[in-house]
Amino acid sequence: MDTLLETLAEPGRRRILDTLAQGERAAGDFTPLLGISQPGVSRHLRVLREAGLVTVREEGRRRLYRLNPAPLAELDDWLARYRRLWTDRLDALEAHLDREFPQ
Repeated sequence: MDTLLETLAEPGRRRILDTLAQGERAAGDFTPLLGISQPGVSRHLRVLREAGLVTVREEGRRRLYRLNPAPLAELDDWLARYRRLWTDRLDALEAHLDREFPQ
């Protein structure tokens, strides 16, 4: 889990994942998106691949990347217990505000 969180901590990697959520993309598509060099993009893609967040396939000279949502599902399961804490607190805040400021 720690490796996954460390991987997701970098904003550029999250932007890559956001883009891949829309569908498969070539590695070269990320250079203008991130505004960094191709070697920098390659490093981000390698880290994402090693974390299991993306898969790659070769098509001629191009490398096409696709989101692998399985690790994100594991993260979501882990976050669920904390999400319940926030939900309970937000519900209590809503009830308090409704009592203090009735409409």
